[in-house]
Amino acid sequence: MKIFGKWLLASLFICSMPVKAALDIVITEGVDAARPIAVIPFVWQGTGPMPSQISDVVMSDLARSGTFSPADELSLPQRNISTVAQFNAADWMAQPVEAVVMGSIKPYPGDKYLVSFELIDLVKAQLQSDSASKQDLVIDSRETIITAAQFRQYGHRISDVVYEKLTGIRGAFLTRIAYVVVNHGEKSPYKLMIADYDGYNEQMLLRSPEPLMSPSWSPDGQRLAYVSFENRKAEVYVQNIYTQQRTKVTSFDGINGAPVFSPDGKKLALTLSKDGQPEVYVVDIATKAIKRVTNHYAIDTEPSWFPDGKSLLITSERGGRPQLYRVYLDSGKISRLTFEGEWNLGGSIAPDGRSIIFVNRTNGKFNIARMDLETRFMQVLTSTRLDESPSVAPNGTMVIYGTTYQGKQVLAAVSMDGRFKARLPVGQGEVKSPSWSPFL
Repeated sequence: MKIFGKWLLASLFICSMPVKAALDIVITEGVDAARPIAVIPFVWQGTGPMPSQISDVVMSDLARSGTFSPADELSLPQRNISTVAQFNAADWMAQPVEAVVMGSIKPYPGDKYLVSFELIDLVKAQLQSDSASKQDLVIDSRETIITAAQFRQYGHRISDVVYEKLTGIRGAFLTRIAYVVVNHGEKSPYKLMIADYDGYNEQMLLRSPEPLMSPSWSPDGQRLAYVSFENRKAEVYVQNIYTQQRTKVTSFDGINGAPVFSPDGKKLALTLSKDGQPEVYVVDIATKAIKRVTNHYAIDTEPSWFPDGKSLLITSERGGRPQLYRVYLDSGKISRLTFEGEWNLGGSIAPDGRSIIFVNRTNGKFNIARMDLETRFMQVLTSTRLDESPSVAPNGTMVIYGTTYQGKQVLAAVSMDGRFKARLPVGQGEVKSPSWSPFL
């Protein structure tokens, strides 16, 4: 088998990182380019201790987005305020921030809480006259009744609102990630996990003594497709994350790998070697009907759907080395997309369909890259080592991927413009194959 074929098999088992109950995200680059914002600690209007501080979640979300840089809480000129009526624009004139988030939390009957928040336009506040109405400064204000268990979730919801109001782009903080955790030395070391995008609320879907890999979300966020070796051979399953019900989709001899849901959630594109060389196929999940998409003596693998569901992005060796191609399902027409560098592989399409994200190898280094499909301009986004398995956030602003740090494989994130970078530090165990969910 040629070097790409060896890479294909090896890639099934790489990209690992230790996992904690929550994945602490360390921002490594891009803070200086972020937009300044202030998040005032929400005011507790009850007796006894507050269940938790929602504003902490909001601050963390906005910082991790790479778009915003929350000001130090101790530097804020006003802290114990929760509405625009209490806001004093004069106190904020010297503050280099463009917006302020404030709110309150108070007990509500039935062991619930009333959470209110307002988003204030500080730029407008600094420009308008003293006689202008304070209410004109409010970009958005909302209140919601929640339980104590919903504090983190509602914090993410506030972050989504703030992000969209200030950028025009939908926030992706109420999303989840799937990944495989490996704890060597245990009887069943492989675990298929899901968690909130920031690593909280971690749940185990499946545990196996044999490898699990390549999780992929359905468009509705209710199912995962993945590869399991629990029966001592590669098989593709689809599992409902709520009911735990799962269905075996393919179990052919040889490779059953890289499953990806179609945009309508009814089919999987995947790699099979049942007819010889690894080729790309499409299988109907309900009927198990299979359609062969590629037919070439070279290796074709790693399919990813374009948003219209009419074509696939694949990795193929047909040009001599791994490169990315687009294949149209109706006609079978195939065209090469990438030419720069030694290898280009493991591609996925941005949610808007205008660019692709993939692994580029240049001078022996593997890094995450992005290419505009119209201009064909390619930008290498990362500068770490052995980068792989990129997965794009549903709003198209961030990419999560695997990399190597201090001799260990970890997860990292990079913004789509390459300016903001973050790392998820290692702990005990390993994690691989990150996959970002759709909007939930």
